[in-house]
Amino acid sequence: MVEIASSKAYKDKAKAAASKPAAFGEDIDLGAYVSSAEEQPYQADPAKLPSGAKKRMLEAGVILDDPGQRTGTFIQMDNIPIHSSTKQEGVEVMAINQALEKYDWLSDYWWQLVAVDTDKYTANVELNQYNGYFIRALPGYKTVYPVQACLYLAKAQLAQNVHNIIIAEENSELHIITGCTTASDEEAGLHLGVSEFYIKKGAKVTFTMIHNWNPEVAVRPRSAATARFNSVLMAAQGSSLDVGSRAILDAKDAKTEIISRAITTGGNIIARGYVEGNAPDVKGHLECRGLILTGGGVIHAVPELKGTLAGIDLSHEAAVGKIAEEEVEYLMARGLTRSEATATIVRGFLRVDIEGLPPLLSAELQRAIEASEKDLM
Repeated sequence: MVEIASSKAYKDKAKAAASKPAAFGEDIDLGAYVSSAEEQPYQADPAKLPSGAKKRMLEAGVILDDPGQRTGTFIQMDNIPIHSSTKQEGVEVMAINQALEKYDWLSDYWWQLVAVDTDKYTANVELNQYNGYFIRALPGYKTVYPVQACLYLAKAQLAQNVHNIIIAEENSELHIITGCTTASDEEAGLHLGVSEFYIKKGAKVTFTMIHNWNPEVAVRPRSAATARFNSVLMAAQGSSLDVGSRAILDAKDAKTEIISRAITTGGNIIARGYVEGNAPDVKGHLECRGLILTGGGVIHAVPELKGTLAGIDLSHEAAVGKIAEEEVEYLMARGLTRSEATATIVRGFLRVDIEGLPPLLSAELQRAIEASEKDLM
């Protein structure tokens, strides 16, 4: 692990917070997981990875056999980066430790948006950090195709700790798709991911993250940026999802939107949203809608708004329920079976229009949703 100039201060804070419980979510015993895995060879051509691994990555939106419509690729297997490459001038993709060695100034971005002592999970990432990715668009450069990054968990019972930094310099544009998945359908594991986004004046970032873990994998991501958040959550029997987005509006005319869609067929979902307005004329909106398709599932929507001065505009709406029988009967009257009618309604419910998403990225997101929908139905 690369030591940075100010790392001692961060390590001291992390040590003090090593046992600090998270503000939400089931507490995890970090001692139940191992921190080391076998060395993985670097792959100059990721298409030569085992077919099973490539299949799992593809299910999370990462294309390795025909990456022509990708600006760059980063792959980390367990705690070892095994591939990084770029195909477009003005875009950098590399392991975070490599970036720390290359750029002295990168330490100025380290733990600036996510506090190292937020909880024991962020502390563990600092104390036991094993890479992550660095993606940067230079000033004025715009990606034609998305950059793809894959965080792959192969070893059973492993704690995968990653710290990612994304920088869009002034007037640049980055489109990123991140696929997180595991080799096994049954083995336990832990993914701790810290991501910090720096979006500078005139820049734009679209970031699509597809998580395709098995039910035994615990995931604790911590991210920070100023953005529009869209979440699609699907919980099968035995799954437990506690997911949320938080936006602090501190500048005049700042805006945010947090939209989530949640479906359960027996799993538990907590969908959180928090918007705080601290400056004149800011606008924020929360929207959470949930469908319970079978008995035994739970959806808990937790929208929170906090305003600290006059002149702000914050709103929220939340609804949890079932598919209306009259909607099913309407479609059945037009020739669909009950299962086809239900699938059609679910498909429409999950269709979230994510503003500004490139067509290629939008199509892949829809493909991932449809694949998950088949598992649920």
